[in-house]
Amino acid sequence: MDILRAILQIIYIGICVVLVFVVLRQEGKSSGLSAALTGASESYWSKIKGRTAEGMIVRLTKILAALFVVLSVILNLDW
Repeated sequence: MDILRAILQIIYIGICVVLVFVVLRQEGKSSGLSAALTGASESYWSKIKGRTAEGMIVRLTKILAALFVVLSVILNLDW
């Protein structure tokens, strides 16, 4: 069990490093409140956001965050 726990800890540290890098690569969402107040409509780019590089980074962030939480729970179990 110690070998499995060590492997999971190495994977956990790798996910942590990649998650920090991916979060720092994301663009800010500065048009959130200002677009709501000015009544700006959706643009072409906001409609295809999931297929762009930024959309892939957001999806990767969600996946890595889920893995981070799952591994955190698993590593905190008493084996």
